[in-house]
Amino acid sequence: MRSRKSNRSGKSGAGRNPTGPQTLICGNAGVVGMGLMGSSIVACLLAAGHTVVAVEADPVRVRKAPRQVLSLLKGLREESLLRSDPRRIMRRLTISQDYSALRQSQIVVECVTEDLNVKREVIRRIEQAVSPGTVIGSNTSAIPPTALQQDALHPERILGIHWAEPAHITRFMEIICGEGTLPVYAERAFALARQLGKEPSLLRKDVRGFITNRIMYAMLREAFHLVESGVASIADVDRSLRNDLGYWITFAGPFRFMDLTGIPAYCAVMRDLLPELDCSQQVPPLMTRLVESGAQGVANARGFYDYTPAQARRWEKRFLKFSYDVRALARKYPEENGSCIGGTVERTASDKQREARKQGLERRSTG
Repeated sequence: MRSRKSNRSGKSGAGRNPTGPQTLICGNAGVVGMGLMGSSIVACLLAAGHTVVAVEADPVRVRKAPRQVLSLLKGLREESLLRSDPRRIMRRLTISQDYSALRQSQIVVECVTEDLNVKREVIRRIEQAVSPGTVIGSNTSAIPPTALQQDALHPERILGIHWAEPAHITRFMEIICGEGTLPVYAERAFALARQLGKEPSLLRKDVRGFITNRIMYAMLREAFHLVESGVASIADVDRSLRNDLGYWITFAGPFRFMDLTGIPAYCAVMRDLLPELDCSQQVPPLMTRLVESGAQGVANARGFYDYTPAQARRWEKRFLKFSYDVRALARKYPEENGSCIGGTVERTASDKQREARKQGLERRSTG
């Protein structure tokens, strides 16, 4: 791992001629922000063979980040998801406090706080450093990429990239086009996601919350409603979802699950149930009270459940181990090729290889 101080002599890439989105197969990637998510994204990129430059303004994080990233890589190695020595991989990481260190990056992912003005300023500084062909992805769970494209030098190459924690383990990624995003840049980000071992989803329209958050927050709203109405306890709601939704959601999404379990029954239930679901547009009072009391969850051992510091740490470790286990399970049941209403499921490279082999065998058998 190389750590670089500010280098004022570095030339900005902003004035170079555009070359279109740059190919990124084991290439140069940049990450801005080295918090928990940023460190996890760095580990993901390093594990996939990329050379990574990370920019972090906080000197404390600059000191802590190498140890954090190394720990994540060691975890991948222990789970047999990484063959190379983590310490050798760390040689491909440079951490700097200077944005000019990003000038060779083919893609830059910003992972700063979920604040529109902060993200706009970070993107402005990234654009001053990189070439016009560099893809810029904003790691956001709710901010519309269109809002981030305003006043940008090259809005066509800015898009949203929604990762899920822990980013170096999960197969989830959403790639979101803003109104000004050119499809070719989204396609480049999609190809990178595949190369990182993800099963990405591409949103061609910019909607707040994207796919998973829109669905998850509808679920959370109803969960709060059931608790606050006295229908069930927090533990009962958790238990029901864990032992129903938790048993099938890694195998099949909601539409596939309806195919598997019978479509007409869902139509019948919708007629009666949908009018009774909560439609509140306010933050639930229980959530407001918790936040105002300073609760952060396991991060400070105060949340919907009571924790001792030791219990909070144990839950974090269990979640990490569970993430590895779910990844291993999901790999046994990969997404399959096929058509669906309104589109076609994307064929993977392995799908195409299997199809080519099958066609070759058929030609030989009929020759």
